[in-house]
Amino acid sequence: MAIIITDECINCDACVAECPNNAIYEPDSEWAYADETSLSGTITLPSNGEEVDADEQNEALSDEFYFIVTDKCTECKGFHDEPQCASVCPVDCCIPDDNHQETEEQLLAKKTWIHGE
Repeated sequence: MAIIITDECINCDACVAECPNNAIYEPDSEWAYADETSLSGTITLPSNGEEVDADEQNEALSDEFYFIVTDKCTECKGFHDEPQCASVCPVDCCIPDDNHQETEEQLLAKKTWIHGE
């Protein structure tokens, strides 16, 4: 499953640099699937099969706290043994997202989709 950042976030910025998928954004920041990934042009989201423009800027998912783009989160599978955001978070607000459960196989496939490897 993907990781979410709860409203207990203190906006310390520790998690951002640790994310290998560039899935974590500052509060009130626009984001794109293409940000620091190999994705570009029209892409098909693995979560629902929807076609979107990878380069299009999307609205912030939170205007108060750091947030994680679910379709870019792989729980660090293929990079680390555990989600790095959770391991560096000083207030333990990076937790599994029960609404987006994925198998390890799905997370590794998402890693390949994001990085083209």
